[in-house]
Amino acid sequence: MKIKNSIAGLTLILNTLIFVACESTDLDLTQDPNFLSPSEANADFFLNAIQVDFGKVVNEFGEETAEVVRMKYMNGRNYQNAYEPTDFDIEWTDVYQQVLQDIDQMTVIAEEGELYTHVAIGQIIEAYTMIMLVDFFGDIPYSEALQGDELNFNPVLDGGASIYDDVLVLLDEAIANLALEEAALPGTDLFYNGDEANWERLANTIKMKIYLNVRLIDDSAITSFFNIVNNEPYIQTTDQDFEFQYGISQTNPDTRHQWYIDQYTPSGAGGHYMSNWLMDYMMGKDDARMLYYFYRQASEVPVDEQLITCSVEAPPQHYVIGDEVYCSLPEGYWGRDHGNDAGGPPDSQSRTAFGVYPAGGLYDQGLINDNPEAFAVINSVEMGGLGAGITPMLLASGVDFMIAEMQLMQGNNAEARAKILEGIQKSFTKVRSFGALDPAYDETDIFYEYEDEDGESLLSEEPLGGDALTLISYPTYLPPSESDESYLAQVGALFDEADDQGKMNLLAKELFVVLFGNGMEAYNFFRRTGEPNDIQPNIDPNPGPFIRSFVYPANAALRNSNFPQNKQVSTQVFWDTNPADFVF
Repeated sequence: MKIKNSIAGLTLILNTLIFVACESTDLDLTQDPNFLSPSEANADFFLNAIQVDFGKVVNEFGEETAEVVRMKYMNGRNYQNAYEPTDFDIEWTDVYQQVLQDIDQMTVIAEEGELYTHVAIGQIIEAYTMIMLVDFFGDIPYSEALQGDELNFNPVLDGGASIYDDVLVLLDEAIANLALEEAALPGTDLFYNGDEANWERLANTIKMKIYLNVRLIDDSAITSFFNIVNNEPYIQTTDQDFEFQYGISQTNPDTRHQWYIDQYTPSGAGGHYMSNWLMDYMMGKDDARMLYYFYRQASEVPVDEQLITCSVEAPPQHYVIGDEVYCSLPEGYWGRDHGNDAGGPPDSQSRTAFGVYPAGGLYDQGLINDNPEAFAVINSVEMGGLGAGITPMLLASGVDFMIAEMQLMQGNNAEARAKILEGIQKSFTKVRSFGALDPAYDETDIFYEYEDEDGESLLSEEPLGGDALTLISYPTYLPPSESDESYLAQVGALFDEADDQGKMNLLAKELFVVLFGNGMEAYNFFRRTGEPNDIQPNIDPNPGPFIRSFVYPANAALRNSNFPQNKQVSTQVFWDTNPADFVF
């Protein structure tokens, strides 16, 4: 067990936001903690900062892992160099100098004040954070990271296995603290609004996540996993989902989802491309969630060397052999292939953007009756859900897939099939609920049709005077619930027809769709199983070894002599015992 001392003598810097929780779509600034001195600090101020900084770092790590597993587009033809060591400097600092340091300081204050729920929340967030770092980097500093009144700038690296063991103890301590009578509940709980039962469910679900990963090296992991499923509370319903909720404030502070900030701008949707592989997979199954995940700004992807270079190029030979989707998709789904490192053309008002889920953007009206407004260009910071999206962390739908994977490992195909379908249904229900964030989600657009002076048809949202030729009604297209039922039947049939590997492959692809918004669990799954084995390869036929763990941040490696230099992305985390070429 790891024991940390207080670092209360350090200056408190809380360069963060204070949000209020509950079910609103906005997050108000209730207290600005900037420039607080240690004497002015209290447990609530610390916990507010911890939650906000934690949400930020999970979103950042989740984005990078999503790119690697084709849930988002990755810019990099060589895996070793796809990400620079400096790419992770900010995340590393946010974890160690903000999240973990604040938890350490808050714990001292909370324990003195008998604020045991504060302590428990800090422990659970620390547990999730450390597991995430191990899964991302491998061996990392932990036991010596924070030392008394001073930061240790040269801590040793702890093995991932020992950190996993420490975290299991930490989670047990958190559950015990939740059972104690506290002097007061947190003033602001951004995740569960003071519901201690949900925090206990989360602690147990993180344990399940641990046992799922170590099943490759620990024969008792499956038993430990199902002991929780059968005897302990864990995340089972969408109202228990562990997710970070964003608001709609644009300034002082900006509380919107980062993807919305990046893409909903006066100059269009820059900064991101959608994954051609994921969009193609969902399109092939007529998945209604596409209209919520992706917002199209165009009705078709053109053949245009300036806007989309690959449109005038032949696909790589290994794409031809593998019958891979290449370059573009029909119906305006404008993304990029895995590893495409082309520059940034002037397509920000044409490319497909993030939709209403999870980024809080626009709901895609779809190709309905040639509706001229179906593909409105993004040109404003005030469109759709205004950024009030989420970063999903551990969702009930994903937990169902965790159970399905474990059931498949035991040969319980019927139970695995049921859990896969249950998880998909929860995903459909949750994603559809986000449509209401967009004010135009359930409206009917009315257009007045006139003839202009050249006799051409002219459409106007407002009457222009005189007699309109026609009054045209374009109702918003909402995919019927029957389409979800058809989807579930299709997946069930595919599962029944597949062999054992095919069942895991299908589980993998459906899981990746469910997890859209955070790629961490998909990245872990990919390394555990090597599935899906027919995912789109890198556009370069020789991209080098797949990223089994990421390189260490530049600043950390330079300043700490204990870090190995020139870490390779082929280095496997402790629980990944698969062959070096097991995944690509």
